[in-house]
Amino acid sequence: MAEKTGNSKKPSWVIDKERARRAAAAETVWLFGLHAVRDALANPDRVKLRLVVTQNALARLGDLHGMEPEVTDSRVFDKAVPLSPESVHQGAALEVKPLKWGSLSEVALREAPGERRPLLVALDRVTDPHNIGAILRSAEVFGARAVIAPHRHSAPETGALAKTASGALERQPYLRVPNLAEALSQLKGMGFILVGLDGTGTESLPKLMDDLKGRAVCLVMGAEGPGMRDLTMKTCDHVARIPFAADFGSLNVSNAAAIGLYAAGGA
Repeated sequence: MAEKTGNSKKPSWVIDKERARRAAAAETVWLFGLHAVRDALANPDRVKLRLVVTQNALARLGDLHGMEPEVTDSRVFDKAVPLSPESVHQGAALEVKPLKWGSLSEVALREAPGERRPLLVALDRVTDPHNIGAILRSAEVFGARAVIAPHRHSAPETGALAKTASGALERQPYLRVPNLAEALSQLKGMGFILVGLDGTGTESLPKLMDDLKGRAVCLVMGAEGPGMRDLTMKTCDHVARIPFAADFGSLNVSNAAAIGLYAAGGA
């Protein structure tokens, strides 16, 4: 039996094989850049498949943790790995499986080293991998247990995200859930206070964090422009704002996350 594709016919087994290959490719990620690759190599929880490097990058990576490298010439590196032309790979690329962090309850209730209070970050429709990478870095620095986002309308684990996270992706849980509103309701049941960050908020974030001293908090943020969806906003227990020195003040979502995490983590 054959299946017609365009102007040609392919046997069904060929079609099935091509689909399986595409599905398998979709389940892997190419990390790039010396820092991202080095941290992924050092992560025992990361399933590593292929390491492609130039001779210069190989000398700079250090311990490969048992990974056998494929050394290629810098002039043909871009043909050896499927990276976009704008990827700043520094001659190092690693094909990996996405990390598995466990269930929502597992990551939310897992104590973070040095934390002053249980702290989470939830992102609603934040799709820019550079923003999420920067938020992961801040979440790690300020001791958040996890960054949570919906499967749809969020940035998946990619090389660009990993490079911006500068190694934090290997250590900071990034959990994508089927339904964000349901996940937020579950967090309430676990004792987390949901604090939305929005310019329309009537409460000052520093004062609110002081009032909630010692309580478990999940900071909820939306994308720049559209912000949080109505249902997400309604699910929050509080909606707070970051005080600005001027009426026209505004912040990139990753900058707002860093300030929010600092305010929450230090209280």
